[in-house]
Amino acid sequence: MAVEDNCKLKFLELKKRTYRFIIFRIDGQQVVVEKLGNPQETYDDFTNSLPADECRYAVFDLDFTTNENCQKSKIFFIAWSPDSSRVRMKMVYASSKDRFKRSLDGIQVELQATDPSEMSFDIVKSRAL
Repeated sequence: MAVEDNCKLKFLELKKRTYRFIIFRIDGQQVVVEKLGNPQETYDDFTNSLPADECRYAVFDLDFTTNENCQKSKIFFIAWSPDSSRVRMKMVYASSKDRFKRSLDGIQVELQATDPSEMSFDIVKSRAL
């Protein structure tokens, strides 16, 4: 599975705070950028951008406050694979995930979700702490 150069470029821009999130999809035999979230968008905007019945990869730059009241930020890699998606699609995304994730240098937390409840804001924040 090839990774379009634009994926890496947009990820570098996310690390510089140009975007809040990026959603990627597999198109044919390569991973491409599907949507870019501007810095003002929220976690809810991000989760609402994921299709209910198709797999996607995504990165999200989460800002949060620690228990010690420190402002921090972590970059999440999310493998979205809803139960309602086609089996073949799930297999393609699962088999390509590690290679794609390795091409994005700077991922701090990985999360796999098959249902919106598995990536609620509380769960994501608890993984960040």
